[in-house]
Amino acid sequence: MSEVEVVRVAARGDGVTSDGRHVALTAPGDWVRDDGTIRAGPHHQIPPCRHFPLCGGCQLQHLDDVAWSSFLVDRVASALAAQGLETEIRTPELSPPRTRRRATLHAERRGKQVRIGFSEAGSHKLIDLAECQVLAPPLFALLSPLRRLFATLLPDARRVNVHLAMSDQGRDVLVEGIDPEGLAAAESITAFAEAEGLARFAIDEGFGPTARWEPTPVTISLGGVAVPLPSGSFLQATPEGEAALVAAVREVAGEAGTIADLFAGLGTFTFALGSARVYAGEASRDAILALKAAAGAAGRQVFGDHRDLFRRPLTSVELDRFEVVVLDPPRAGAREQAQALAGSKAPKVAYVSCNPSTFARDAEILCKGGYRLDWVQPVGQFRWSTHVELVARFSR
Repeated sequence: MSEVEVVRVAARGDGVTSDGRHVALTAPGDWVRDDGTIRAGPHHQIPPCRHFPLCGGCQLQHLDDVAWSSFLVDRVASALAAQGLETEIRTPELSPPRTRRRATLHAERRGKQVRIGFSEAGSHKLIDLAECQVLAPPLFALLSPLRRLFATLLPDARRVNVHLAMSDQGRDVLVEGIDPEGLAAAESITAFAEAEGLARFAIDEGFGPTARWEPTPVTISLGGVAVPLPSGSFLQATPEGEAALVAAVREVAGEAGTIADLFAGLGTFTFALGSARVYAGEASRDAILALKAAAGAAGRQVFGDHRDLFRRPLTSVELDRFEVVVLDPPRAGAREQAQALAGSKAPKVAYVSCNPSTFARDAEILCKGGYRLDWVQPVGQFRWSTHVELVARFSR
């Protein structure tokens, strides 16, 4: 019986053989026989979670760290090559298992049974998590108590989103899609939050989050500064991933005295830039207000600007004022802001991305404008997923 070797992993996680076939759940170095059976190679590991591969939370638990790291590098290299670019791609920084400090799960009640977990890959069917190899243990430990709470709180056959996060004060819970009314519901929420020692329990009925339990104001420490944490706010997925991204941005920034932090969010990079004078631009009103409050309390030289950088990007003239520009856009990238940067005199750019394709598109714009792409640092925060984050340095 003949065999063909799996040589790489495609963007969606399937193994690709040397003759171009896509084979699910295979790793580089595996061999695919004529009858479709697999002979595992050196990089094929036994998936550690009982829910794999059904659970959509992970796609690559069958890869060891060597193969997963190579996959991340290949994703970046392929995206750059599609734009005619290449550069040094560093060894990825990988977050360990069970370190996810934020996640959005789904919950639903069917009669007396409550399921909480991720959806199956490519399906709306819910996986009721009995274990999880990516969530931080304190967050996973909330699932059983939440099932008991939701048994009385959730309407039958209603699916809701449950946002979990770790804050400075502990676990933060936001439930979207319910409107629990009455004294009994209020008492059950309070009893649950108190028993579990939660930092906050909030409900979003469709008009924005409202805290039902928050003994003290909830914060998240960024760069040593305690920043108010609005319910449901974006955080880097793991502390290790955040540290890797921050370290790379700091490397680009060096000793610069004037820095623009665009798409600044709560200030993950703003507050990591030491004594520099920082302009922080962000479209989310809640995030920029939290950033400004924290900067004022800490005495940081930060100018926070509530600004939609898609509709009103900083102009080339404005960008000329800065020694370093940090870009951290959402998955859609920052085409308009990259075009303005390409016409600016800013000497260095640190581009933080969660989408290699839109990053490569914007990288081409910057390179055509005279920048050089010096290196890319991939980061694997979302353990065993196809999700890739990175920091890149551009200079002129």
